Amino acid sequence: MPVEEFVAGWISGALGLVLGHPLDTVKLLGFFKGMSFPIASIAMVNSVLFGVYSHTLLALTATSHQERRAQPPSFTHVFIAGCTGGFMQVYCLAPFDLIKVRLQNQTEPRARPPGSPPPRYRGPVHCAVSIFQEEGPRGLFRGAWALTLRDTPTLGIYFVTYEWLCRQSTQDGQNPSSATVLVAGGSAGIASWAVATPLDVIKSRLQMAGRKPGAYRGVLDCVVSSARQEGLGVFFRGLTINSARAFPVNAVTFLSYEYLLRSWG
Repeated sequence: MPVEEFVAGWISGALGLVLGHPLDTVKLLGFFKGMSFPIASIAMVNSVLFGVYSHTLLALTATSHQERRAQPPSFTHVFIAGCTGGFMQVYCLAPFDLIKVRLQNQTEPRARPPGSPPPRYRGPVHCAVSIFQEEGPRGLFRGAWALTLRDTPTLGIYFVTYEWLCRQSTQDGQNPSSATVLVAGGSAGIASWAVATPLDVIKSRLQMAGRKPGAYRGVLDCVVSSARQEGLGVFFRGLTINSARAFPVNAVTFLSYEYLLRSWG
């Protein structure tokens, strides 16, 4: 099985993270807090996403990445491949995403009042060990159902949006220009987050709740409880910052992915 798509996905994910990580932690004092941890995890997740997407299209259409401009797959096949990539990446993403959310939601040392207790987690490894000890192996996958519901259809929409915009601005059989890839990739990121934000809110709440008293009993309980207490607007909290982050991150991700695959021939 060719590995170029996995390697290109790894590198493009890392490049996108370097651009997007400050916005992902904008509510904190340290813009690049925890950079060493996500640089490896998100790159791996992106590798799985793009690799599985490309190989699913290969199985569905019998065309390689280089052949797909001359023989473009149907949008149904693109959606199925995107959903498959999204579903598979959840198995890699869930523990890393949980640790990232827990670390980002604890107070920065210099932001704590004098005399307050130290941060609960000393780093990603300590966070993972603590969750495992306190909540068991399943604790590392807390919020995974919401993550699956978020990523499976969302990434189908993500790739369909990208492909549709590229085809609208490119002659048949030709590769899209760099400008087209940037606009299409950024727009795909915004479109996917517009769909994903409600479930991202639910996912984060489930991850933060853990086994605390009064924790949610599951996805549905979290949805109902959140809507009752804060109204339906709570499910779109963070949409603006997600969209602002999504455009440049996904523009760079797709541009670097396409460039790498083209340069490797």
